[in-house]
Amino acid sequence: MGKNQTLISSKRIRRLKVQGYCNFSDGEISQFSFGNKFAFIICSSLLLLGVVTSNIPILLVMMLIALFGIILPYHPFDYIYNYALARRLDKPQLPPRSKQLKFACTIATLMIGITIYLFYAGYSTAGYITGGSLFLVAFLVSTTDICIPSIIFNFLFKVEI
Repeated sequence: MGKNQTLISSKRIRRLKVQGYCNFSDGEISQFSFGNKFAFIICSSLLLLGVVTSNIPILLVMMLIALFGIILPYHPFDYIYNYALARRLDKPQLPPRSKQLKFACTIATLMIGITIYLFYAGYSTAGYITGGSLFLVAFLVSTTDICIPSIIFNFLFKVEI
C-alpha cells in the first residue's frame, strides 16, 4: 500500500474474504474494496428502477448483465471500473470475480428471470416481492459488503474463511 492509504475495517476485510478474496492481503483488499462495490451499486440501482417501474426491458438487460457476470472472468461493470476509473482514482484494477460472486450472479440471473416472468404474466405483487427481495440483497452488499449468496456458497461448499 502506498502512503496515505489506510486499511478498511477488519469487519469489512472479513466480509470481502467471505466473497472469495481470501488469497489477498488486507492492504490489497482495502485498495480494491470500493471497486468491488462498484458493480453492485450500479446493478442495485438499475434493478430498483426496473422493479419499481415493472420495466421488463430494463430487467432483461439486468438479467443479461448478471449472466455475463457468470460467463466472463470479470463482471461487465468491472471492465468499466478497471479500464475507465481505477487509474483516475489511483486504485489497482480488480481481480477476476470469485466463485462466490459468480454464484451470486447465478442467483441474480434466476431471480431476475422469475421477476420478469411474474410481471409478464400479470403477477405484479409477486414480481415486486421477488424483485424487491433481490434488490435488498444487492443493496446490502452495496452498502455493507455483506453478500448473502457468498455466505450460502461458502456453507454449501464448505469453504473456510
